[in-house]
Amino acid sequence: MDWSKLTVLVTGGTGSFGQKFTEIVLKDYRPKKLIVLSRDELKQSEMRERFPNPELRFFLGDVRDLARLMRAFDGVDLVVHAAALKQIPTLEYNPFEAVKTNIIGTQNVVEAAVERGVAKVLVISTDKAVNPINLYGATKLCAEKISVAANAYVGARRTRITCVRYGNVVGSRGSVVPLFLKQRKDGVLTITDARMTRFWMTIEQGVRFVIRSIELMHGGEIIVPRIPSMRITDLAEAIAPGCELKVMGVRPGEKLHEVLLTEDEARRTQAFDEFFVIEPEYAFKGDMRWTGGKSLPDGFRYTSDQNDAWLASESLRKMVEET
Repeated sequence: MDWSKLTVLVTGGTGSFGQKFTEIVLKDYRPKKLIVLSRDELKQSEMRERFPNPELRFFLGDVRDLARLMRAFDGVDLVVHAAALKQIPTLEYNPFEAVKTNIIGTQNVVEAAVERGVAKVLVISTDKAVNPINLYGATKLCAEKISVAANAYVGARRTRITCVRYGNVVGSRGSVVPLFLKQRKDGVLTITDARMTRFWMTIEQGVRFVIRSIELMHGGEIIVPRIPSMRITDLAEAIAPGCELKVMGVRPGEKLHEVLLTEDEARRTQAFDEFFVIEPEYAFKGDMRWTGGKSLPDGFRYTSDQNDAWLASESLRKMVEET
């Protein structure tokens, strides 16, 4: 895949993922053009100063606005769809705002990409989309379904659409890390439940996995990385050793443990050394199936509390310091 010939666009490009994606792609891949689409003009201005690269462009717009996306996607080869509303408590009180951005916005991205002949669309999803118990997770599940199904109606057009589904990201917007860093000054950290576990990765790891998935994608699949888990108590110890832990109780819409791959999905999943590929339930145009992976055993589930890989306090401390 020759990135130097590509015009790339990232939605939500001024967010934590979008900024790291911009940094890595400009430095290591040098595309013909990289377009940052977002509705935050201040952050765009700040990014323009941070990245004075001639191949970088900024486009003010909202994924809720299909007409604006049609204009933005003209001449684009690759779209990375990272725009989303994701603050769980806020979205529980403002449900249709989440629907408009996470569901309708994704449908708009798909429609604009197909109509403009974008070759590849990579949609970023989350473990919250698996067996969702909050509105954010439900909207991301819908976004996955929309993205996968779109491969069935692209017709003769070249567009392929794939999802990447991964877990919590250190230091991203809404991460618990900034809260712990602030609270350690007072010697007391608030946690929801001492049993809580999460899948865990850095923003750079997430970006590089997305880039690799773009290069490998066939269309219609959901690609899931094999990533380690962490215990919330270990994270607290890594950030603020010796501090008191105050248990506040699980928040509405929050799980004790997260799931990246369900038993039902496992039946149509191929396992590779560093990731899983969940293939679509229905065959799309041409031969888009993966080969070379291993089938998973009956009853397999990929959950944060039953993971083979765990991050100890020292590893977590290093990840936080590098963020």
